[in-house]
Amino acid sequence: MTEELNNQVGELEAEEIQDTNALRQIRLEKLCALQEAGKDPFEITLAEQSITNAEINERFDELENTDVSICGRMMSRRDMGKANFIDVHDRSGRMQVYVRINDIGEDNFAEFKKWDIGDIVEVKGFVFRTRRGEISVHAKQIRLLAKSLLPLAEKFHGLTDTDTRYRQRYLDLIMNPDVKDTFYKRSQIIRAIRNYLDGEDFMEVETPILVHNAGGAAARPFNTHHNALDEDLKLRISLELYLKRLIVGGMERVYEIGRVFRNEGCDIKHNPEFTLMELYQAYTDYNGMMDLTENLFRYVAKTVLGTSIVKYGTDENAVVIDFDKPFARITMTEAVKQYSGIDFDAITFEEAKALADEKGIEYEPRHKKGDLLSLFFEEFVEEHLDQPTFVIDHPIEISPLTKKKPGRPDLVERFELFITRREFANAYSELNDPIDQRERFEAQEELFAQGDEEANHTDEDFLRALEYGMPPTGGIGIGIDRLVMLLTNSYSIRDVLLFPTMKTLEK
Repeated sequence: MTEELNNQVGELEAEEIQDTNALRQIRLEKLCALQEAGKDPFEITLAEQSITNAEINERFDELENTDVSICGRMMSRRDMGKANFIDVHDRSGRMQVYVRINDIGEDNFAEFKKWDIGDIVEVKGFVFRTRRGEISVHAKQIRLLAKSLLPLAEKFHGLTDTDTRYRQRYLDLIMNPDVKDTFYKRSQIIRAIRNYLDGEDFMEVETPILVHNAGGAAARPFNTHHNALDEDLKLRISLELYLKRLIVGGMERVYEIGRVFRNEGCDIKHNPEFTLMELYQAYTDYNGMMDLTENLFRYVAKTVLGTSIVKYGTDENAVVIDFDKPFARITMTEAVKQYSGIDFDAITFEEAKALADEKGIEYEPRHKKGDLLSLFFEEFVEEHLDQPTFVIDHPIEISPLTKKKPGRPDLVERFELFITRREFANAYSELNDPIDQRERFEAQEELFAQGDEEANHTDEDFLRALEYGMPPTGGIGIGIDRLVMLLTNSYSIRDVLLFPTMKTLEK
């Protein structure tokens, strides 16, 4: 951006701030006048909302000419002298209100005419249909409940500036009804997950967020300090190790939906804090987890959307998914062979490194053959996985908490579910051998010593729990935010987080 353009942008921003400040001052003077007249709206503690706007529209036939009381934000005004039409928005949507001087009185009408777009109001009146056929409320009384001091300027109509939308989500929700619908659907998705799992006899539990050892995933944790205990703690990066302790304790089927925290970057797929669902089921394996995952995704889609058909993306590039169809299953080795032509079962570690060099795939000296297989998968395969696909049988090097595949000690019984080229779930046949688990932790400690900040650390209490005996168990983690993105056709994870992590603006 040139210096001249920078100056022009700065001047425009300064003018906008000046205009906003001037309008705020006018509204503030209106508020002061109300307060001096003993009509301070902020002293009101209770309002009557007998029905939502959506319910009036849905039940018009039985509600016509019936008295109702609605509350919401005044979003537009059409002035016709002694009568006005205003639009009042509540959590369910819009309702037109007819306000006439003959009905509410001259003094009240004069006050009403001074109210501003954005003010919060209470309307008492009866339901009717206008001559143009629009369902409306004819006001008998109208009351100012809260004064909006900042203007909802026309430039915010259909607010599209993403930075402003994410930083000022309250403004985004006011101006963009579709955004509110996304978060209603998010709530419905989480409720549907709970309903499904509860119906399968799973028990919802809560495990610690502040932990001494942040394990269960490959990620850097956030660090904090507990003053009373004078101990350093971490924010959890996973739910896994505590939930598996409960399997040891005999709970057999447990799940948790909660926030986890990973000290990583932000992009369209990642936010440092996100919502994860993890579940563990005794006496099953990763095949059982695949069946459960298919059924869960199918149930949630049908419950929330009313259909198993999900369309994701823009019209010209949209992916159409039918969750009623069985999900594809392919091993990581088969997938790499299919899309790169390289069969990792037929080459040595040295040959794998040579091929990585040839293909321009960066790797570190500590990496082993299984790490290279994973890197090849990321480079050549992920971009092709639009339809639901279980990628199974991962290398042991990247799976420290997973049971080995019988007959293949270099692989583990693990899968990741990919849809629209994104990972949605990660599942294992859980490692329940405490001796093997200790050896895996020791290998992770070596990786950490070599500079891998995402390596797991030895959790002695978890090992102690395993030594009491954990049954064969299947476990899975599902990223709730990405599932919401899929079912609401949202491009970025920030579109489905009410308050995404943002860098603080300089003052």
